[in-house]
Amino acid sequence: MAEIGTYRPRTEVQYLKGVGPKVAQLLAKVGIKTLEDLLYYVPRRYEDRTKFASIREVKPGDWVTLKGKIISLETISPRMGTFRIVKASLSDTTGTIGLTWFNQPWIRQKLQRQEGELIVYGQVKVGKWGYEINNPEWEFVQPHKNDDFAKITPIYPLTEGLNEKLLRKVIRQGLNYVNVFPDMIPKTLRERWDLKPLHWSLKQIHFPDSEETQRAARRRLVFEEFFYLQVALALRHQEVGIEAGISFETSPQIVSDLEKATGFQLTNAQKRVIEEIFADMRRPHPMNRLLQGDVGSGKTLVAAAAMLAAVRSSYQAAIMAPTEILAEQHYMNFKRLLAPLNVEIVLFLGKQKPREREEALQKARDGKGQIIVGTHALISEGVEFQKLGFVVIDEQHRFGVMQRAALRRKGLGNPDVLVMTATPIPRSLTLTIYGDLDLSVIDEMPPGRQPVRTHWKRPDEREKVYEGVRKLLNTGLQAYIVCPLISESEKMQAQAAEELYQKMKNEIFPEFRVGLLHGQLKSSEKDEVMEEFRAGKIQVLVSTTVIEVGVDVPNAGVMVIEDANRFGLAQLHQLRGRVGRGGKQSYCVLIGSDNTPEAEARLKIMEETTDGFRIAEEDLKIRGPGELYGTKQAGAFELRVADLLREGKLLEEARQAAFSLLKEDPGLTNPEYREIRKAAEKYKSKIVKTDVS
Repeated sequence: MAEIGTYRPRTEVQYLKGVGPKVAQLLAKVGIKTLEDLLYYVPRRYEDRTKFASIREVKPGDWVTLKGKIISLETISPRMGTFRIVKASLSDTTGTIGLTWFNQPWIRQKLQRQEGELIVYGQVKVGKWGYEINNPEWEFVQPHKNDDFAKITPIYPLTEGLNEKLLRKVIRQGLNYVNVFPDMIPKTLRERWDLKPLHWSLKQIHFPDSEETQRAARRRLVFEEFFYLQVALALRHQEVGIEAGISFETSPQIVSDLEKATGFQLTNAQKRVIEEIFADMRRPHPMNRLLQGDVGSGKTLVAAAAMLAAVRSSYQAAIMAPTEILAEQHYMNFKRLLAPLNVEIVLFLGKQKPREREEALQKARDGKGQIIVGTHALISEGVEFQKLGFVVIDEQHRFGVMQRAALRRKGLGNPDVLVMTATPIPRSLTLTIYGDLDLSVIDEMPPGRQPVRTHWKRPDEREKVYEGVRKLLNTGLQAYIVCPLISESEKMQAQAAEELYQKMKNEIFPEFRVGLLHGQLKSSEKDEVMEEFRAGKIQVLVSTTVIEVGVDVPNAGVMVIEDANRFGLAQLHQLRGRVGRGGKQSYCVLIGSDNTPEAEARLKIMEETTDGFRIAEEDLKIRGPGELYGTKQAGAFELRVADLLREGKLLEEARQAAFSLLKEDPGLTNPEYREIRKAAEKYKSKIVKTDVS
């Protein structure tokens, strides 16, 4: 318990004057437990009540501040019971407007006891007898006091029982102790980056004197939050940069050999990215690089080039995929790409037969297996490598920190790590969740690819959709039918897929061969189904989302996603990426109802664009960063002030400032920077703990 008069940023808010345990319980519901929580609980918006409107000029929908006199006042009981409506008329020199308060009978007594002018704020609506404002905020004009009402007024996120008036009062009380917060950014740096002092900023973010002071206060607080995070990431980047690693030999011959063996001409973007990776591989420090490329952009060829460089430097490479289907797909792709170059590829899965498993283990141990492809089974006990020097993590957001670290530990010394994702990530998020990785982006698609035409249809149009699919099947194309997302349970998904399969096979497409794929099938059964689909023996494949990543069948030219409104944007984009992989025009049909505004927004965006980065930006707007990448509890996203979506430009500024400061003073040993180092270390511990980067 804090002594009276002894306040610190971590002092519990209940000990502030006028708060107490009951109000503290309400504040805790919105995450306010300490003085620091209170002062960093910033408004979600502001209402400018400094400009008084005249009643004559108001229009329906306007949010207005009015000043006038009450000329009539009554209480109405519209029905039996205790419900009451207080109605008043407010008049100024230009006209009269109605004021209505629902079930707040005490307001009448308050209004009756006061004389003089009243200030009200609210939204104008059309009422039965003319314009009115329902439940306006109000206050009597008090000429001899500072009038806090008619100002730029903060509006905060609330919870049941906690109103704006009470929260503003508590924050005002908390601001009396703003001086207990140390300003950790020294004056020299504040001047360099155009930042206001901390104490001034905390006051102005809550009760600004003007729009300009509010913007300046927000800039300081947002920049500071981004800055500490970026210093933390820069420190991690620095640490990895000085560790001893492997210096690989690379040469242009690797790309030439790959192009000859595959018959593919690499795009300029692929060549640029390969050179970025090779430059890292040549350095005697561990590589930590993120390879980002939209669906179908050719990441596999880039990874193959990097692994071939490792193999030709007499090291083994391993790639860990999140699902068995994707691991098997990688195995077949790498065999096709690299077997002609005399590279031994080994597949290692958890569900292999004992003999196959032992053979794969032996090849990894004795070094005969030069590239080992697998799922998380690669990190299980007993799996050993002779000389693992290069590690690829595919769709890395699906793995936990322990899984990634475990694979790296099986390497020789400090293996280079290439993290791949086909999930497009907005730049603002890349700079936070992957801020300590070097970034390579494949921003060019292979020639000959046509954008997939996407159509959103309502459930009552389903018959027409399947008639259209039939016409495309008759031209020789193959189709995916994706089962609705009904449950997290793989077992329940499998049952739903089985029912849809029977319907497609017996009722909708009896003249075609229909296959079924879901997570509950044995590996051998999955292999058989996919092989038959690739060979064109199956024309229609009913599947759950197990096909979401990695599955590559160039002749699959149409996809129908049932109940598409249940899927997230990123998942819809990944699923759509399974078609359009050949040279012919492909189609994706989303069958779904617009039962929520979010669902409608997602389906419209899918119709409008195939650009993964735009889709990711829109997904970020709809869902927010924490929801989007499953990092809601992650330290790096506990941003109290900053908005990643709207303030990406300031994030870039803060990143540049952080990295330039570390360049100037790598250890932050200058006494002026001691507090910055402390703040960054707190962020660093959160990042390491949650491993969002």
